[in-house]
Amino acid sequence: MHTDLVAALDIGGTKIAGALVDGHGRILLRAQRATPAQEGGDTVMRAVDDVIGELTVSPLWNRARAVGIGSAGPVDASAGTVSPVNVPGWRDYPLVERVRKAAAGLPVELIGDGVAITAAEHWQGAARGHDNALCMVVSTGVGGGLVLNGQLHPGPTGNAGHIGHISVDLDGDSCPCGSRGCVERIASGPNIARRALEGGWRPGPDGDTSAAAVAEAARAGDPVAVASFERAAQALAAGIAATATLVEIDIAVIGGGVGKAGDVLFVPLREALATYATLSFVRRLTVAPALMGTDAGLVGAAAAALSRNPSATAAGV
Repeated sequence: MHTDLVAALDIGGTKIAGALVDGHGRILLRAQRATPAQEGGDTVMRAVDDVIGELTVSPLWNRARAVGIGSAGPVDASAGTVSPVNVPGWRDYPLVERVRKAAAGLPVELIGDGVAITAAEHWQGAARGHDNALCMVVSTGVGGGLVLNGQLHPGPTGNAGHIGHISVDLDGDSCPCGSRGCVERIASGPNIARRALEGGWRPGPDGDTSAAAVAEAARAGDPVAVASFERAAQALAAGIAATATLVEIDIAVIGGGVGKAGDVLFVPLREALATYATLSFVRRLTVAPALMGTDAGLVGAAAAALSRNPSATAAGV
């Protein structure tokens, strides 16, 4: 039986991934290019065109009914434009229009990468079966997205749920976004590592100063490394509790590189959450690691396309 498919694009500062995905979230075909992030906007678009081109030459392409894009942000879904912080050549870049052209006029749905990962975790991952969820990506930055009343809630521009830029420290460090004391400024991987180094932690013989190396040191009991993860956990807990208090989510899912730190992050996070999420309606809030892995962006972009083009779906998104 030839069921309809959707094309999915996952666009980040390192790679541009594409896929053809069926209504059950299965990836049937993949294509990928490195992102020429420091080049001009049209050079970056050529890499996107190459990925789409690789999909369109497949006989499966005839079954594609829509294109979903999850892009590094900020994005503006209402205008169809993207301005990814880590791709300087794209500022208010008309990505939807360009992709529609490359995809022979198929309808195109644009969401931010945090929202895409949320869509994937709700459809196939740790938030499955939850009608109200916050999903977060904690890595180089901190992004996120919301599911409310069983539906993805991207907001008018596709950025709703961007928890990384909730302020949790009124007098905290200035954040590159222009605010201060943001969750991202405390909990992102580079900031966990920066704080550990400032506190006197030193890397091993390999010289690795990443958050993953700090996590390893924390597991071995290094007090400075432990303290840096505890501070990150506290910031995440404050942001999650604020979100839950506003919109009554019952699960927060954490993915990204920092989310892989395991107990070093989740034990202090659950402890801190108990001190911030104190009202009766948020006390049952659970926190879980993401399950979808590296395909989350593609599967979530596909979910967004499917939800706007129900004729293409065989499994409710």
